[in-house]
Amino acid sequence: MERNNCKTHVIEVKGDFACFSRPELKVERWSYPCPTPSAARGVFDAIYCHPPEFRWQITKIEILKNPTYLALRRNEVSAVASTRNVKQWMKGTKEPESQKADDNTIRQQRQTMALRNVEYRLHGQIIPWPGFERKQSAFDAQFVRRASRGKCFQQPYLGCREFVAFFRHIEDVQAEQKTTPPIPLDQDIGFMVYDVFDLEKKNTNMAAPSISLFKAIINGGVLDVPDYCSDEVLKPERKAS
Repeated sequence: MERNNCKTHVIEVKGDFACFSRPELKVERWSYPCPTPSAARGVFDAIYCHPPEFRWQITKIEILKNPTYLALRRNEVSAVASTRNVKQWMKGTKEPESQKADDNTIRQQRQTMALRNVEYRLHGQIIPWPGFERKQSAFDAQFVRRASRGKCFQQPYLGCREFVAFFRHIEDVQAEQKTTPPIPLDQDIGFMVYDVFDLEKKNTNMAAPSISLFKAIINGGVLDVPDYCSDEVLKPERKAS
């Protein structure tokens, strides 16, 4: 599907584990059966991004393997290293101190219902910011060059940084869909997190968090993602400037 006269790029991602946490379960992580648009955007960003000039718009997510859950219980720490201490460690004025999970005062056991052996096809478009529309073809060509060669500036991940994602650029989408069609899954997920930043603002990585939601329904193993600017995406009310 072509939106905003932009080319749709498709990549296949897979990994041993994934976790796209449902926010309503708070500290106990329970994964959605497929990536959120935010997680999918993160995979594209890891391959090629330039926030001052464009952003990624996810249009579709195809599920290629049945979601299988795996329960993980881990020891985590509740404490956060202070910026002051980190700067002192960097300068060598103070000895580094580790935060160990065997310290009963900061240890917390967390349950994670993660996914295992996942595989998806992600569809996304480069949306230039106003003033950079003339560079659309250059952006598209640069992404294709990088993705087809397996280049990325950081390793993509599937929800959690420890769950590494491996990607492959798809050129002939129709041929891939015939060879590996989406699984026959129909599911009403309910409200899903769309993104954690306001995608209508530049430099979203530096902006204050802005949680948005949308009604997610999987039909035939495919989750169609509405445009962020559409009324289908529920966003916080903006304060008058």
